[in-house]
Amino acid sequence: MEKPTADAGEKHIGRRVLVVEDSPVVAPFTADLLAELGYAVVGPAANMAMARELIEGEEFDAAIMDVHIRGERVFALCEALAAKGVPFILTSGYAAWDMPDKWVDRPRLQKPYIVEGVERALSDLLEGSYKLTDSPK
Repeated sequence: MEKPTADAGEKHIGRRVLVVEDSPVVAPFTADLLAELGYAVVGPAANMAMARELIEGEEFDAAIMDVHIRGERVFALCEALAAKGVPFILTSGYAAWDMPDKWVDRPRLQKPYIVEGVERALSDLLEGSYKLTDSPK
């Protein structure tokens, strides 16, 4: 993993990102990557119950979530995040996304992702470069 530049981390200081990921390899990788970029990590949540608890009980600026968590789809979590006004990025290692129309306009990252892709996606998300409506494109 290539190290991010020093000022990349500085511009994200104080920003909190929820990580919802059930892979014992990808979850710590993602948490470490976000920390290196200067984000404070909430989680990672390895299951839907833990993710719901963090969404209801914690404050954060954005979320990055695997679409499939232990055999469940995360679209109920998408609803909860949208209700709180929290922007999110969906990730998947599968070729087919099979997204409900309501969420097709949300930013996505294909796994395996790279530092630059995560950094760009989160920066765009937090700077409002993505269209964040509840209606499909």
